[in-house]
Amino acid sequence: MNDQFLSNTYLVSDESGGGFFVDAGGPVEPLIEAAERDGVTPTHVLLTHHHYDHVCELGKLTERWPDLEVLMSPDEPAVDGTTGELRPGELQVGALTVRALPTPGHTKGMLSLLVDGEVFTGDTLFKNSVGGVRAPGHTTFADIKHSIMDVLLALPADTVIRPGHTDSTTVADELESNSFVRIWRGVDPEGSDPCTAMGEQATLVHLGDDYDGGHKAWVRWADGSDDIVPGSQVQRG
Repeated sequence: MNDQFLSNTYLVSDESGGGFFVDAGGPVEPLIEAAERDGVTPTHVLLTHHHYDHVCELGKLTERWPDLEVLMSPDEPAVDGTTGELRPGELQVGALTVRALPTPGHTKGMLSLLVDGEVFTGDTLFKNSVGGVRAPGHTTFADIKHSIMDVLLALPADTVIRPGHTDSTTVADELESNSFVRIWRGVDPEGSDPCTAMGEQATLVHLGDDYDGGHKAWVRWADGSDDIVPGSQVQRG
């Protein structure tokens, strides 16, 4: 995990020494050391999305393994060093079958990666929190809600969720404990307090946890549309 961004880079390998990276936000040196120690020869870097905190150390990986295929959704803005497109569906990497799942919201081309009962969710779903829809390249609240509820949390309950930031969790845990998800499930009620969000009058539907110890806010604008914004941009009243 990157100490500054709290973003995760993963090395996934099979028993025969094939493998791939998920994102490249660094620090990647421990993963390079692990690959060399364990005899892993990675062939791919699979990028969940284009944001800097997920790609900033890509060059260190391609310097070490110049033949790496670096793949990302064609719906994402270009990232230097990518070599091809990662489209929804299955990709075989060594003995591992990787299923790329479209999970737009935080960005248009966000992909989650399902492999062997584990899903790498980028910035769509975190432990006890959800992705925002105000970052560069974002789409809509409806998109991220669909991506979480109808794609990721529709996976088997014991699926391990490995997010783009901080700690892992499971589908079962997020269905039970994630405060945003509980409201979407109809278990807990929506809030209705007036607030100012990003300088505009709105209704605070929910103020929940974020992965960094801060908060994410679900707000409803005057026109009835919803948004997930940084909690630091919201003042009650």
